[in-house]
Order: sequence, then C-alpha cells, then structure tokens
Amino acid sequence: MMSHKIARLAGLLAALLLLNSCGEDFLVESDPNSIPASEYFKTENDVALAVNGIYQSLRSSNGIGESSGLYTDERSDDTGRNDNQSNAGEPFQFNDFSILPSNTYLKSHWLALYQSITRCNQVLSNLDQVPFANPDTKEQYRAEARFVRALVYFHLVRKWGDVPLVTTALITADEIGARTFREKQATVYEQIVADLTGVVGSPLPERQSGANRGRVSKAAGNALLGQVYLTMATTLAGTDRQGNLANAKTYLTAAYDVAVRGFGALKDIPYADVFDVTKKATNPEVIFQIVNRQGDVNYSSSIAANNQAQGETINSLRTASGSGANVTPDLVKDYEVGDPRKDFSIKFATAANVRDWFITKYRDASPTAGTNGYGGNDWILLRYANVILMLAEVNLYLGDEATAIQYLNLVRERAKMPLYEVVQNDPAYRSKYPTLKLAILHERRVELAFEHQRWFDLLRFFTTDELVGYVRAKSQADFGAARLANFSAKDRYFPIPFDEYKLDPAKMYQNEGY
Repeated sequence: MMSHKIARLAGLLAALLLLNSCGEDFLVESDPNSIPASEYFKTENDVALAVNGIYQSLRSSNGIGESSGLYTDERSDDTGRNDNQSNAGEPFQFNDFSILPSNTYLKSHWLALYQSITRCNQVLSNLDQVPFANPDTKEQYRAEARFVRALVYFHLVRKWGDVPLVTTALITADEIGARTFREKQATVYEQIVADLTGVVGSPLPERQSGANRGRVSKAAGNALLGQVYLTMATTLAGTDRQGNLANAKTYLTAAYDVAVRGFGALKDIPYADVFDVTKKATNPEVIFQIVNRQGDVNYSSSIAANNQAQGETINSLRTASGSGANVTPDLVKDYEVGDPRKDFSIKFATAANVRDWFITKYRDASPTAGTNGYGGNDWILLRYANVILMLAEVNLYLGDEATAIQYLNLVRERAKMPLYEVVQNDPAYRSKYPTLKLAILHERRVELAFEHQRWFDLLRFFTTDELVGYVRAKSQADFGAARLANFSAKDRYFPIPFDEYKLDPAKMYQNEGY
C-alpha cells in the first residue's frame, strides 16, 4: 500500500493511474481498475487523455482555479472577509495575517498544486515510450505539460519560497523520501525557466483558437516566461537583475508582438468585452484561460453567482443569500473619478444586512446559466493588458521611462482615462502616485482587479520591509475586522503546512516567523 507520506507529497494521476500491490505472493491477480503508469501509456490517445487531466487539475479552487482568491487576492489589500467564525475561522486567517501552519485550507492548496505537478510529471516521464505518427504532436504535448508544471511551480515558489522540486514521476517510498526536502528558490526558478524555454521553442502554435481555446500556446509561454524573469529580477536575491530584466523585455515583447499581429491596438477591444461570456470564443485579448461551459453542472463557472450579494441580480439569476465577494474600501477609493472599470467591476449592495461592495466583474445572468448559476465565464490567467503593463514595469526598471509611459498609456487609453502626461497635472493623482512606479502599480490594480494578480504585484514592487510599511500605513477603517497591525516580515511567505514540515523538520524547515 502507498504510505500516507507518499500520497501527501506526490499524489496520483487521478482516475487514471494507481499503484497496486498484493501481500500474498502466491495470489497474482490484476485489478482492471488499477493500472500502473508504465502500462497505461501505450497510445497517442492515452497521452491526450492524460494531458487533458493536467488541464482539468487547474480547475480546482484549492489550486489556481477561479475561486482560489483566498490564496492571492485575500492575501492582498483588494478583498477579504469580516467573518472570523465560519469554518473555525481558518479562511479569515489569510487576510488577517494570522495564518497558522495547521491551517487546513493552506494544506489543501499545497496538495492541489503538487497534484497538478504530479500529473505533469506522469506525462513527461512516460511520453517517450509512446509511438507518435507525427513527432510534432508529441512535442506539443510535452510543451503543454512543461508549461503547466512551470506555472504551478511559479505559484509555489512565490508563496512559500524554497519548495520541494520534483520533475519525474515518483513511484517508490525511497524515491519520495529522496525528494522530501526544500530546494532553494534559485534552483526552482532555473527549472521554471528551462520548462518555459522549451515551450517557446516548441512546435505549439502562436495562438490557440476554436476548439483549442484553453490550451497552451507559444504566446502563453512567452508571456509567462517574461513574468518569471521580471519576478526574478525584482524578488530573487543574488540574481543578475539587469540580465533578467533584459530577458523579461525580450519574452514579453514576443508575446505582445503576437497581439499586434492578431488584433492591433488594445483600445479596439472594449474592457467589458474581455469578460463578456457571449464574446469569449472570439476574444483576442486572452492569452491563456481555463474554459468553462455555460449551463453544464460539472464544467460551468460559479464565480458570477458566488460573487453576488443578497438582493442583487447583476451577476447571476441565482438568488444570493450572503454578502458576496467582499471588496475592501481601500480598493474602492483607489479608482480614479470617472474610471469605467470601477462601475463594471464592483457595485454597492444596498440590502440592509449587506451594505457593502461586491465584485461584478464576472457576470452571467443568462437563461442558459439559469437559477443554478451555471455560468460560462472563462477563468483568465493571462491577457494582453497584463503583458502591456509588465512591459511598462520592465522599461521603467531599465531606465526607459518614455517607453514605460507609452505602454502605460495603452491601457489608460482603452479605459478612456486621461493619458499619464495629462493626469500628472492633477494634484490629487500626483499626490497619490508621485512616481511612475506607483502609477504603474495603481494601473495594474484597477485594470487587473480580482484576477489574482495583486498580491504578486506587491511582492515585485516592494522589498519585504517596504511592503510592511506600505500595508501598515493604510487605514484600518478600510479593512474591517482584518488587523493590519498583524502584517510583518513573516507574511512575505506562507508557513509550510504542518503535516509537510513534520515529514522531516530539518529538510522541510519552517519559514521564519512561524
């Protein structure tokens, strides 16, 4: 039998790959429902199903799916919750900065991320034993698995720092034990870069469309690799900052060039259209997303209905009974006067038991979604406005403010907001965002609100000490029950889940402050 230790760290290729053993050597029987990985991968279709399983794992809200904001946005200054009682108060710990290593939600997040990695490793470890009629098909599957593995490790390394690095399918207890240690961040980033370099050099198409929407493309590889290099340049100690910035510019520009060839100017795509479920099949701004099926009980989106507050109907036909997805007054106040992204993204609920702002960015009040709220919203992980603002950030750090402003203005122009050169003359704007760096951070906040980017942005824009000062300088009145005074240097990372730490307290050492 597989030990609990193996199950925790490695997981299995769900519903496809299981280990089986028998305690009586004189009784040899094959369980038809239990197929070792070495026997499962025989045909191209076997690989195709396993790759589909990789994509399916991304849907989990314990991982990086649409409802995983607990691990990102609720860690930032954008969203949170005032309920410190539900579910033993464990969700509240995230935005209250009082999280404990024993938090069961944290453990579920860790496990979900490693389960996605395990599915990738199963494909990558067995791919070469399968004959393919077209070698390019095999290399495309390889690239897709490497992209998802890189994406998930990118989440892990930014949230926990040093983490176990597993790049092959692990079978035995000895193999698991040998990988039960925290690898240094720099090494994890090397693997992420290697995987994504393979993606951009693969035979994948530049963009995906039609039935292949939601699959990895070269544009997605370039965009993510650029973000990785930008993150390394701004957060990884002892790294080649200038070299990483130059690489970030190269790959982000490559992703942006695909957009220019595909649809031209960002301003030609109305902001609301990016999130319109009736236009998602032809939306040219999205680079990589998790595709949902409107009206489908298993593969629909619930984000519109879940975000909606009691007494409201803007998001969904499903009747809401709670306060919806809480928006901090701190974010509400950060929208400039007249910014249409505010009216599209948030709304004030007037019900007597709510009287608060909730998220309206994701909507599907169609008859097909119905009163069950089975929406068709795709969960967008990468889009071009994000790439453009990262190019503004990169050029700023490289000392080219003129180019940085040009990119910043592309996003402001689409939102029909005054260009940066003009709005700088507004004393209120200049007071809140006295530097171009803070102006870019502000633009990212209002453009990408509730897309699970804000926490990672804060980590890039500020050192740990700067971030502590930034958070603590905010008004407690704008954060409800969550106590800003709790925020300290320890909150740069999550604690290692207790069950993982106790596997080997020396090799799975706890993060400082926990």
